[in-house]
Formats: sequence, C-alpha cells, structure tokens
Amino acid sequence: MRFNSIRTKLIVFMLLATIVPIVTTMIVTYSYTSHSMKERALEDTENLLYQGQRNVTAVLEELNLGSLNVYSDPELYRQLQTGLADFQTDSSVFAAMSYMKSSVPDVHQVYLYASLGQRATIVTNVAGAKRANEVEPFPELVSYVGSGKSAAMQPTHMSHTYGFTSLQPQQPSEKVFTLHRRIERVPSNEELGFVAMDVKLSLLTDIVGQLYDRSEEELYVVDENGYFIFADDDALLGKPVAASWYMGALASGEYNSGHFEKNGALFVYDRVQTAIADWVIVKRIPTSYLIREANRAVAINLLVLALSLIVIVTATVIVSLRITAPVKQLVRYMNQVQAGNLQVPIQNAGKDEIGLVLVRFRSMMDTINNLILREYKLELANKTNQLRALQAQINPHFLNNTIQIIGTLALELGVPRIYALLSALARMMRYSMDNEAKTITLRDELAHLKAYVELQKERYENRFSFQVEVDDSLLDAEMPKMLLQPVIENYFKHGMDKTAEDGLLLLHARLREGQLLEIVIENNGASIPPVRLAELQRELASAPFKDDILGDMPHADMETNPSTESSGQPSESADYSVKLAQAGAEPKIGLNNVLARMRMIYGEAAQLHVENKTGKGVKITLILKRLHEKGGNTNESIDR
Repeated sequence: MRFNSIRTKLIVFMLLATIVPIVTTMIVTYSYTSHSMKERALEDTENLLYQGQRNVTAVLEELNLGSLNVYSDPELYRQLQTGLADFQTDSSVFAAMSYMKSSVPDVHQVYLYASLGQRATIVTNVAGAKRANEVEPFPELVSYVGSGKSAAMQPTHMSHTYGFTSLQPQQPSEKVFTLHRRIERVPSNEELGFVAMDVKLSLLTDIVGQLYDRSEEELYVVDENGYFIFADDDALLGKPVAASWYMGALASGEYNSGHFEKNGALFVYDRVQTAIADWVIVKRIPTSYLIREANRAVAINLLVLALSLIVIVTATVIVSLRITAPVKQLVRYMNQVQAGNLQVPIQNAGKDEIGLVLVRFRSMMDTINNLILREYKLELANKTNQLRALQAQINPHFLNNTIQIIGTLALELGVPRIYALLSALARMMRYSMDNEAKTITLRDELAHLKAYVELQKERYENRFSFQVEVDDSLLDAEMPKMLLQPVIENYFKHGMDKTAEDGLLLLHARLREGQLLEIVIENNGASIPPVRLAELQRELASAPFKDDILGDMPHADMETNPSTESSGQPSESADYSVKLAQAGAEPKIGLNNVLARMRMIYGEAAQLHVENKTGKGVKITLILKRLHEKGGNTNESIDR
C-alpha cells in the first residue's frame, strides 16, 4: 500500500482525526479528574482528622483531669503527705482510685505508689483493689516521670501488673497506653508518689477507626518522641517510626496540620496538643485509591477507543474502496482517450461526487466529439450577429439623417424656426447615440441641456426662462453622460405651473474644497410635501455605493443612460422619484438612479440633496469629485 495513494492517505487521516482528539480528551479528563479527586479527598480528610483530633484531645483532657484527682481528693492527698495507713485511710484511697478509674472510659487499671511508707496500690477491673507494703516504685514510672516532667504518656504496650504477682493469673493482658504522673507536695517539688493510669487502646481505636477506610487507607498516631501510639499493624505499636514519610515537618513538629505526597501516597496530618501529650494523627491514602474513578474512566475510554478504531478502520477501508475504485476506472478512461479513442464507453459509477465527475467527463467527451461541427455553426452565428448589430446602427442613423433632410427643406421653404427645432432634436439624438465616450465634459452636457430646453420652450410657448451660471474654468471638467437632463426634466413634468408666465429654471456650478464640483439646479415651481420629501431624502440616503451596485448589477452597462430613449424623449424612470413625491406617492427610481450612477464613478464623494426652497420651488444639489479635464467635444451640430 503506497503512501501517496488516496486510500492510504484517507486511512491515515481518519485514524489521526479520531485518535488524536480522543487521546487528548482522555489525557485532559484524566488530569482534571485526578486533580479534582485529590482536592476533594484532601478536603474531606482534613475535616475528618480535625474532628478526630478534637475527640482525641477531649479524651486526653479527661484522662489528665482524672489523674489530677490525687490533688483534688483531700483524704488521698493527706495520706500521701503523712504516710499513715489504717483501714479508714485505705478505704478512702480505694474509693479515690476507683473514681479515677471510672472518670475515663476504658481505663484498664490505676496504679498508685506512696513514697512515704513505700506502699503500692492497684485497682483493676477483674481483681478489684490490691495493696503491697515496703516495695519499690515500678521502674517504668521512675523512667518516665522520676525527674523532669511531672506527667508523661507511655506509648502503646501490653499491660502488666506493676509487680503484683498475685494478679497475673487473674488479669488478662491488654494493649494499653499509660499516663504516668509524679505526685508532688504543693507548692514545692518534693516527691510524694506516683500514679499510673492504663487506658485500653480500644478507646483510641474507636475514635480513629472512623477516620479512614481500613481496606484501602492507613492511619497512624505518633507521639512527640516518634513512637507509634496507634497503627493497624500490631507489630508497630510502641515502636519508633522508621518510615521516610515521618521525616521533615512531621518529626520537627513545625506545622500543626498539613499534607504532602510521598512514595505514591497522599499523607494528611493533624496534631493533638494537650498538657500531657503531643501526638500527631497521620492518614496515608494511596494515590491509586484516590484516582480509582479516574482510572476506571480511562479504562472505559480505552475500550471505547479500541472499538472506535475497529469501526473506523473497517469503515475507512470500505469507504476508500468505494471512492478509489471509480477514480481508477476514470483514470483508465482517460488513458484510452489519450491514446486517441474518443468513443470510449463511460459507465455510471453512482450518484455521489465521483459519479458526478464521470458524468461530467462523459459530457465533456460528447462535447469534444461534436466540437468541429459546433465550431462551424458558432462561426456562422457570430457572423449573423455582426450583421444584425450593423443593421441596428443603420436605423438610428437613417432617422437622424432624415431629420437633417427635413430641416434643410424647412430652411429652403423659409421656416427657420422649424429648422432650429429639428437641429436641436438631431443634436440630442446624436448625443444619446454616442456610446463610445462613457464620460463627457460639462461643456458637452450643457450643450445637450440647451438643445433639450430649446425644445421645451417651444412646447410651453416660452413660459419659462433657463439660466446657466458656470465659470469657464469648469466647462472642461469630466462627468457622466446624460446626468443632468433627468433632474431638469422633473421641473417640466411635475413642478412647472403651466399657466404662469414667469417660470424660472436656474443651473449654476462652482468648485468646492477638496476638488469637488457642485452643480445646483433650482426652479420656482411646486414644492414637495414635507412627508414625501422626508421619504425621498431617506431613499437617497440609502442609495447603494459602487461596490453594492457592481454586486447587484454584474451584467449592467453602468454608463448607459436610463432616462432617455433613442428618440430623444425622456423616460419615466428618470423623474419617477420626484413625480411620485409631488403626487403624494412613495419615491422610487429617478433621482436614486442618478445618485447610483454618480456613486458608481465617484464612490462616497458623490452626493445628491433635494430640498424645498423658501416660499415655493425645489433645489437639487449634485456634488461630484472633479476628474481630470480634457478638451471639449467638437460636435458638428453644436458648432452649427
């Protein structure tokens, strides 16, 4: 399978287009899910450890208060101070120690040693109270509180009988942690004795057991000396912590709470600080347990990816075969055509794009087979069209020559006025038939307007006057052909008072700043109603610019005059807008056409404004961008 084949490229592309997004999604989802699960687990664990720390603190505070009962019980404290022993004193001591044992749940036994008299007393759950005289204090008490601190916690260990051998068959051994306290004469530091309270580890287990999942997580309670108070592994109880995770912030006691990741696990800790102990509760959560849901999602995604690959590869092979087989067939057709077989039979290959290509190829071959005959017919048709175009030019010229003949006859018969009117009409026809020049000069346009006005004066019996005020320097300025006649034509159709004798039509032009040519056409005819004038102004404001016109009229001749027929008579479209506005109807085409033609040539610089004059009459202002000047058109009729 060559890599430059369509089939190979299609398979590779579809595999990449599928695998890359899926793998990227899996990576992003896994990363986000893992992070969010860690954050959520951390928050929940911190809350749990905080509650556990509060509960453990409460137990230790109760244990501390229970051990201080040796000071609050006057009979017990007096016996320790005097060293006297009798039945009544012994009863008071037993009662005080039983109270101390019951002050904290799960106290296994309480041991009391009086230095004066060297008497040891123990109260247990099984054997009750026992006393021994003339004995030394138990060595563990001396090692923990013999000097220095007045109270200390002994890490978890198996309980013993504090030297009372008679208790060994009766008192079962328990895992306990012990509070040792040295009893002193207040306010001095003189030693009066010792008290030890063994607390079952089950009390601590009940509290911290609610803080973790035993099947997946681990929890430790470590004292300030680095010994295990609580651990799931009984072999670790009472032993120093040798794990690497304990080093650093945990061992130094720098922070009261926090978390860190080490050896593929998340460690969260919170300190328990009381008067008798400084412990830290540490919870170890394996990272794999934290992100187990994310791992499940990855497994599901991998399964989906595998299934997708199977489906995609199968579909790609099928699709590529269906696509490439017609392409190869088309190549064989082309090879036959290249060899000179223009009659090769081309079979349909379906209704898809490849089948459409084959259909087009067959159509192309039909075209090629008929090319010689069709070329001959097209050549004949082109010649016929050329003859028709020449004939279309002969008819207007014949009409123009006929008008000149009639004018000459009128002059011979002594009717010069008819000759003048016919000459004016001939000049207008010649001006409108000149399609070679797309732009003309202002001089040519004014000559055309004068011929048009001359005909209108004869029509309306000289009831109006036409005045032109244009500086000679502006006469050679270029402008579109037949631009001003539609504007002047509006006056005769809609604004002129047919009964008045003082009609006035004024045209003047001036050069504004920025090389702009301003042409103003005014009349003293009827004004446009305000409402319709506003509508007309909105129509002009929304007239299209050059690009819009080219997009909407791709095949239009942009310089063809829309307002004048070949006969010289004005068309309805030229003055339609003003006519409708003065008649109370919606403005349409006329002035919009003029402005559109202006903008086709001058762009945004072209403007056309319509306004009513004070009193009566209408003022129309055209603003053009002055183009380069050229010499005036030497028109035979104008010279004549």
